[in-house]
Amino acid sequence: MNARRLGYAAWAALGLLQILWHALLAPPARTSVAAALLLGLLPLALPLLALRRPARALLWAGIVSLFYFSHGVAEAWSAPDATVRALAVAEAALAALLVLSLGAGARKRRKPAAV
Repeated sequence: MNARRLGYAAWAALGLLQILWHALLAPPARTSVAAALLLGLLPLALPLLALRRPARALLWAGIVSLFYFSHGVAEAWSAPDATVRALAVAEAALAALLVLSLGAGARKRRKPAAV
């Protein structure tokens, strides 16, 4: 699987994780499921505006995923519930995979220096 496809897969999995987390596995106690899904999915949907240029859309998804990485680390660190902790670790791992796929794709396109 090439780096760009891996990035797209991680982006989609991050969106699916938000749906599973906030709608099914650990719905929010203080707010509605719809509000939690809106807050969880809207930032991931914003890079779709740049989908005409796939590399740019993936770059923006990587930038947005840094928020999800931070959220996942914070939740994994502080969540008392093991289910939420596992979901948070998965969120941080998917966000890191998305960012790493961007780095791998950029490194692959770089041309060697002339000697």
